[in-house]
Amino acid sequence: EVQLVESGGGLVQAGESLRLSCLASGFTFDNYAIGWFRQAPGEERQGVSCISNSDGSTYYLDFVQGRFTISSDNAKNTVYLQMNSLKPEDTGVYYCASARSTCHHTFDSWGQGTQVTVSS
Repeated sequence: EVQLVESGGGLVQAGESLRLSCLASGFTFDNYAIGWFRQAPGEERQGVSCISNSDGSTYYLDFVQGRFTISSDNAKNTVYLQMNSLKPEDTGVYYCASARSTCHHTFDSWGQGTQVTVSS
């Protein structure tokens, strides 16, 4: 059974940092891509970043480029999202999801989410 468990969310002030973790189990981690998504209250879920564990390719949406860094520890089956210079508009529930092979495939398994709140 595929399981994804996020952790690391919390309440911070603008300009501070958080590191989210996504612990994966139930599949061959090295062959999958892991993406981070977020959903703000009243808004649709949006992609944030993704990493392909097979070749290390990474992708970022423009609004986090230069502030967020995605990384993967294949030995721990864990993907991290380091979030620096946080802004109030980064507030939302952050989810990780898995896709077969690359970030261009469908994300079909999701974690339960972790809340990130950035105060101004």
